[in-house]
Amino acid sequence: MDDPLSWLTRDTASGSLPVREGQFHRVVMGSDRVVCLPRTEAAAVRLPRRAAMLRVLDELGLGFRIPLPLFEGAGEAPYLVLSRVPGAPLEGGALDDPAVAGAVAEQYAELLGALARAGADERARAALPRTPEDRWRRFEADVRAELFGLMSGAGRRRAERELAAASRLPHVATAVAHGDLGAENVLWELDGGRPRLGGVIDWDEVAIGDPAEDLAAIAASHGEAFLERVLALGGWTDAETAARVAAIRGTFALQQALDAHRDGDAEELADGLTHYR
Repeated sequence: MDDPLSWLTRDTASGSLPVREGQFHRVVMGSDRVVCLPRTEAAAVRLPRRAAMLRVLDELGLGFRIPLPLFEGAGEAPYLVLSRVPGAPLEGGALDDPAVAGAVAEQYAELLGALARAGADERARAALPRTPEDRWRRFEADVRAELFGLMSGAGRRRAERELAAASRLPHVATAVAHGDLGAENVLWELDGGRPRLGGVIDWDEVAIGDPAEDLAAIAASHGEAFLERVLALGGWTDAETAARVAAIRGTFALQQALDAHRDGDAEELADGLTHYR
């Protein structure tokens, strides 16, 4: 089909469709499928890889829903049609209820446990990329080369501290790491008034890597107190894991800015560099 939105014809008949703006894609959402439109040329080049990774993840049987590729549109304006994962991100204040927070923390721990088990699956280890051993050293060098010139003096000093902590991180590649497990990518449905995990979306950064990356994203989305509940439920209460989580969390804004700079996304770049200018 030449027109990507023709996949959503039955939905457009009832009016305009919701659009979700991500760092790499603009996603037009129908009732049972979505159309991913890349925001940059670099994101367009990555679409086939994105579809391939989703097929691998589906074969692993993670125990929760993920988007499944339905069609890959090629040509001058490539796009990807995916099944729609039901649910929505948690509403603000949802975790203020201790009972809800406990139930959600248990499901996060189960999700992370499934990703840890999948990291030992030979199918995953053969098909998914593996985090390079020199990842954080390369990241430090790239930030210095590409972003330091865009920062103020105070911003560079802040980045220096964050990069120093990241450069000391050990190489860990034991789990399937989502790589962007922020609250906006974890969808929930209501079951008797309580959130039930609907599924996880936006697997662009998936790799065999460090589960601390996903734990850091949970902390950034829901706070340290909630993270501690998840850590306790999953048995990740050692000081080494806590240190890795803290160091990785400190790189998130720089990661966003570096990706945006390479993709030519001025809006995301400005947002990522907010505290460095």
